[in-house]
Amino acid sequence: MATMTDVARRAGVSVSTVSYVLTGTRPISDATRDRVLAAMAELDYQPNAMARGLASRRSNIIGLLLPLTGRALGATETAFVTGATEAAREAGYHLMLCPVGTDDSDELQTLATQRLLDGFLVMEVQLSDRRVDLLRKLESPFVLIGRTEDPTGLACVDIDFDQTVDDAVAHLVQLGHEAVAYVNHSAASLASGYGPAKRTAAAFEAALRRHRITGVMVPTDDTATGGRQAIREARERCPRLTGVLVMNENAALGILAELREAGLDVPWDISVVSMVTSEVVADLASPALTAMTSPGSALGAAATRVLLKRLADGDGTTYEELLPCVLEVRGTSARPRKKK
Repeated sequence: MATMTDVARRAGVSVSTVSYVLTGTRPISDATRDRVLAAMAELDYQPNAMARGLASRRSNIIGLLLPLTGRALGATETAFVTGATEAAREAGYHLMLCPVGTDDSDELQTLATQRLLDGFLVMEVQLSDRRVDLLRKLESPFVLIGRTEDPTGLACVDIDFDQTVDDAVAHLVQLGHEAVAYVNHSAASLASGYGPAKRTAAAFEAALRRHRITGVMVPTDDTATGGRQAIREARERCPRLTGVLVMNENAALGILAELREAGLDVPWDISVVSMVTSEVVADLASPALTAMTSPGSALGAAATRVLLKRLADGDGTTYEELLPCVLEVRGTSARPRKKK
């Protein structure tokens, strides 16, 4: 395998001159550049990835900003990452996971100003997100997997939460349920302006009005214990409750366990529909969860393709792509049992 030294010897130049041709860090005459490139071709010299990146002013690496404070990746989140990784790989790029949240401004500024990454995908987006403000200020290319409150001038790929929630409520209504609870993400998530939690809360209220049924929303931690507490609170606040929506996978498992221990039969006494859920998690539950299946892999791939197109074209126009979750009926939803 030819080395840089071999190329330099064949072209009659120094090794540093070959390096300058690869990296573009110093001006080289056209004649010298042509001799070096010809030598590379004759020797079938393959410069390493870092050198190619320096020469093109690209690293061919994009960063995925995904805060992981105090938790691990769940199956649903992993699908977003997998979709983004595969789309990047197919385009000749690598994806680097960067656990950067809204409070990590210094770390994000370092990543953006070092120019080691060509652009960013941003996950777990808040309605007012400081990462977005900083990336705009630094003029770093980025695409959101999510949406801020005002997406003007941004490229956003997200779940259509309005459609997803309405489809989930409609499923329960068609089965005959008239009192429904929504177990959302935590109160802290709502208070911080976490986009999915805020959007689904509003969508749930709108769906209750549209379908003319009653319901309550209960925020809870993303844990099985949180799910247990949430379903107890929901039943206390709404004694006629027969249907539950939950967008919180760990909490969904706690809800099923709590209902079972309370002597209630799922789905006949209470139906449960899990929203924005992976097929893996839905099938692991007992009974298997009726779910609004997350398009996570498709969204991750779509966001990556949009980012790579913006890198190639320099496009900075507003872009929005929304995908709804798809209902898959399994073992936790049915017509409610008639009260004796």
